[in-house]
Amino acid sequence: MAEISTKPYMLRAIYEWCTDNGYTPHIAVSVDAQTQVPMQFVRNGEIVLNISFDATSGLKMDNDLIHFSARFGGVARQISVPVANVIAIYAQENNQGMAFEVTPLADRPGVETVKTDAAIEPSASTGPKLASVPAAKSDDDTPPAPDDGGPAKKADRPTLKRIK
Repeated sequence: MAEISTKPYMLRAIYEWCTDNGYTPHIAVSVDAQTQVPMQFVRNGEIVLNISFDATSGLKMDNDLIHFSARFGGVARQISVPVANVIAIYAQENNQGMAFEVTPLADRPGVETVKTDAAIEPSASTGPKLASVPAAKSDDDTPPAPDDGGPAKKADRPTLKRIK
């Protein structure tokens, strides 16, 4: 019989330590084809997930899979993360926790990878190429005067108006 990894036990222990101390447990995950997460939140092949009781519904941390339901942008999503993909678990408030090595997908037992004959490389026929364009300069580089007599505000930054 194959020996079970200590990783899922450590994940559950750090999760319990976080919740017992009132901390917010987070996991950093390496995203691959086996990981079910909202892809729009993935950065550089990784995602950080809040797995606290308040942020999740039906959290189950098995020996091979972590799955739960969570809201992203107000939309409920089913999340499924292989334990092998967890990079770290830590408390958000003080960053204490544990980091792990991620086993490459091809080296995992029972997981088959799909190999292609040739890599897909971008070419001129696949679409337009992007290039930076220098900003147009006007003769007058002074900002326009505000209409209300107050200081000028940046148009790209939202403001908050407090109503009493």
